[in-house]
Amino acid sequence: MIRSELIQKLADENPHLYQRDVERIVNTVFEEITGAMARGDRVELRGFGAFSVKKRDARTGRNPRTGEAVEVEEKHVPFFKTGKLLRDRLNGK
Repeated sequence: MIRSELIQKLADENPHLYQRDVERIVNTVFEEITGAMARGDRVELRGFGAFSVKKRDARTGRNPRTGEAVEVEEKHVPFFKTGKLLRDRLNGK
């Protein structure tokens, strides 16, 4: 599902809301999650999962084409851990 499909589904299920308002709500939720992660905070949605940021240390990597050693800088990457309810639902429990 892509963002526009999510917005359309929410708008269809909530006919009392205008589509532009649903779009604003969805965008605000995503912006808040992104902003919290950018600050290094953890975002937990009970039953769904938790978004956090993990730090990857600098390391020496290899260029797969040439085999040449390449320095890879330290970086921060997003991480998602599923919640128990989501895991159980995906596994048919």
